[in-house]
Amino acid sequence: MSLGSHTPVLLQAAVEGLRVRADGVYVDCTFGRGGHSREVLARLGKGGRLIALDRDPAAIAAHGDIDDERLQLVHSSFSGLHDVLRERGIAQVDGILLDIGVSSPQLDDGTRGFSFRVDAPLDMRMDTSRGTTAAGWLASADEQEIREVIRNYGEERFAKQIAAAIVAARAGRPVATTRELAGIVAKAVRTREPGQDPATRTFQALRIHVNQELEELTRVLPQCVAALAPEGRLVVISFHSLEDRIVKRFLRAHSQPPQMPARLPLRARDLPRPPLSLISKLQRPAHDEVAANPRARSAVMRIAERTGEFFA
Repeated sequence: MSLGSHTPVLLQAAVEGLRVRADGVYVDCTFGRGGHSREVLARLGKGGRLIALDRDPAAIAAHGDIDDERLQLVHSSFSGLHDVLRERGIAQVDGILLDIGVSSPQLDDGTRGFSFRVDAPLDMRMDTSRGTTAAGWLASADEQEIREVIRNYGEERFAKQIAAAIVAARAGRPVATTRELAGIVAKAVRTREPGQDPATRTFQALRIHVNQELEELTRVLPQCVAALAPEGRLVVISFHSLEDRIVKRFLRAHSQPPQMPARLPLRARDLPRPPLSLISKLQRPAHDEVAANPRARSAVMRIAERTGEFFA
């Protein structure tokens, strides 16, 4: 299914992972262009309910072709999940979907500043109604901050050289457009993997930082566990190793029994159950999906189920 310029990744597998009940309450934390939400709605009965979140005003505005009273769309980052549910009087839900990262419409809209392929203001905000743009941050951050962001979030081995080049360039005039930044990076990066633009890792790093993507993910995962009803499912699709590392470690930590004092006389079967149970192994898109949608190639999906235990 293609929605404008967006093709949902792992569409059927993700929604099947949620195990949608006809009368259940579900949350799509990353509405995008509504691909996963449409599939959830198709499986819900008349008594079902879907809450969909997105922090991008463009995604909220683009939902117009979904006319369904079971859907409630909310302009919110997914780290606001707890407040969104509380404000609507929802104590527990039966499933939560997180499809993390930048969407195809955001990348393909040159005016948003996510891509170096089109010259545009260096914005990069997913929520254009608030926050500091990438250009604004580059104008005020010191060289060490810029170097650390590019190194840590872009895994860029030339982060030191790029940061120094940005600081030198902005001494003459602000780095305000995508083309200006890409040109600065291209001169600072001596070599690059075949087929990869020199600016790829820097643009990725700035986008992650400007939108606090890893912090958002770290905040929402505990909220998901708290919101899920027993046997409720959490499905997480990520596209970057840094994101998947956070998800993997969180799910692993919350699917193991709590650490007890070594000398406490407890048998394994007497230990409290962990709050999550892992469902299936890591899943990736099939070859035919990647062939049809190359942006799916880096996607990985993890699924966990709420056990009903509530220790932290």
